[in-house]
Amino acid sequence: MSDSNPLEPNNSDDIKVEVAYATPQQQVIIDVLVHPGTTIEQAIEQSGVLDSFPEIDLSVNKVGIFGKLSKKTLELKAGDRVEIYRPLIADPKEVRRKREAEGKRMKKGGGDAAIETNK
Repeated sequence: MSDSNPLEPNNSDDIKVEVAYATPQQQVIIDVLVHPGTTIEQAIEQSGVLDSFPEIDLSVNKVGIFGKLSKKTLELKAGDRVEIYRPLIADPKEVRRKREAEGKRMKKGGGDAAIETNK
């Protein structure tokens, strides 16, 4: 990684992308100028997010563009937002099975909120 400013164009063909990562405590979105043909993995490395969040392991964490899972080798287009996803803490299907086995049901909408009626 060079010491140059990641938003200072090296040439007029550079494109701007965003790299996003969130923890339960904070969310960061880093603007990065990259050369055309830059991959997701290269943009993540250029962004410096790996220095700020050492828990990110690109061999484990999944990545995507605007919420759609993508391969790290995908070439970026101008305006893409690269997202780094954290591993799930619990498998949603397993949580539903456990809840069903305990006889609990998910409620749609407002949950246990009382309904007021004007009479």
